[in-house]
Amino acid sequence: MGLQEKLDALKAQSKTRIPPEAQIVFQRAIDDLRASGILNRVPKVGDRAPDFTLPDPHGQPVSLQSLLARGPVVLSFFRGRW
Repeated sequence: MGLQEKLDALKAQSKTRIPPEAQIVFQRAIDDLRASGILNRVPKVGDRAPDFTLPDPHGQPVSLQSLLARGPVVLSFFRGRW
């Protein structure tokens, strides 16, 4: 099964678990985001990331530039519950 088929199956399955009133709210939020033009500003595969600095697990600042100086970097974006 390809990725698109898996995504479609997950979407169909979620409709059986998520109450219809919540689905309406989710869809409205998705439509609002699309209408905002945000998709035009999403980085594409192969785009260079801007340099940034974030704290490491010990609170020490680490920049993307300093990591790239040591070799390739993989960025992973996780949006989860906090």
